[in-house]
Amino acid sequence: MRLKHSLLVLAALAPAQALATNGYFSHGYGTINQGMAGAGTALAQDSIAAATNPAGMAFVGDRADVGAELFSPHREYGVEGGGPPSLQAFYLMPGTRESENEAFLIPHLGYNRQVTETQTLGLSVFANGGMNTEYDGSNGGTFGGDKAGVNLEQGFIAPTWTWRFAEQQAIGISPVIAYQRFSASGLQNFGPMSSDAEALSDNGTDDAWGYGFQIGWQGQLTENLRGGLSWRKVLKMDEFDDYRGLFAEQGDFDIPQMFHAGLAWSGIEDHWLLLDVQHIRYSEIDSVGNPFDATTRLGDDDGSGFGWGDMTVAKLGWQWQQDERQTWRAGVSYGEQPIPESEVLFNILAPGVQEWHITGGFTRALDGGLSVSGMAFYSPEETVRGENPLGPGQEIELSMYQLGAAVSLGWQF
Repeated sequence: MRLKHSLLVLAALAPAQALATNGYFSHGYGTINQGMAGAGTALAQDSIAAATNPAGMAFVGDRADVGAELFSPHREYGVEGGGPPSLQAFYLMPGTRESENEAFLIPHLGYNRQVTETQTLGLSVFANGGMNTEYDGSNGGTFGGDKAGVNLEQGFIAPTWTWRFAEQQAIGISPVIAYQRFSASGLQNFGPMSSDAEALSDNGTDDAWGYGFQIGWQGQLTENLRGGLSWRKVLKMDEFDDYRGLFAEQGDFDIPQMFHAGLAWSGIEDHWLLLDVQHIRYSEIDSVGNPFDATTRLGDDDGSGFGWGDMTVAKLGWQWQQDERQTWRAGVSYGEQPIPESEVLFNILAPGVQEWHITGGFTRALDGGLSVSGMAFYSPEETVRGENPLGPGQEIELSMYQLGAAVSLGWQF
């Protein structure tokens, strides 16, 4: 019980309450990584590195990090056309609504220790941005059920072991403990489509624990080129029993598998150029990947989901060591957003449409092994537009843009 309580405390530090950037995965993990648009599979620099590639912890030495991101997503949807309510159609009220809650704090922390000449042990605690929307209840609300929205928070605890099997070659493994909690409101008018209308909406916050693992390799390929690979399996989660009438497979909401591959080149003195590719398999999680289908019941094994496709993200990062104390970073990433035009109705709740991210950052070395890092990013507005699948002739457009900044303190000891 004491161990579980301790893990609860750690997990409570991590979950965020806003819609993240690459679908519902963060564009990067840790201030340094985020400053280069999430690139870093081949170049680890802090004790949050296990979130991207566990093997990177082999190269950061004895180190601790703590920081937080202030994240600001701006989400809205617009509705055009439609008709009067009827038994044959489910029309939304025309007009534009903005989601409330536009500022969220996302903490992270890490610790790493060199335990032998070739092995390290560490711990990284981090979060996905999760999904959060809250639309007001004016004119009956979004779906005719007053205020509507969802809140998904996900936190991860990753103890990590690495083995440096050659001078500049390492493998690492992280048993990943995941914690998530969810709530939904204003969806009761979807009751006739649910397998359990009492477990569909407005049931407060439900939570779930789960587990999996992530493995990785990082190493030197040539004098000026490093490489890295990592894979995280599907994290199997307990069901959200209070929302078994909403999510497919009676409340199942596993966390999809993820792949990283990266290169880091140092052929220009005092500079690094990084290229990463990340792939997220949203389609394999039925509650996320199943398309919206009015002929199936919400909550059933083949029940409707959000219709998200898989997402592949390319990330380009740059780092310049100006002098022994000052480091500068920049990055850009692109990944085609995962929501098809046919899936706009349900994704009013989760408008994960972001594609581009532009980032910048720095690290300033202080005395006593301390350093302070900062990061800022901008994700331009993206939209997706399609027809309401339950309201012929009605168009729905989802849009969002994002801003964020982070600061962290590192200690090399």
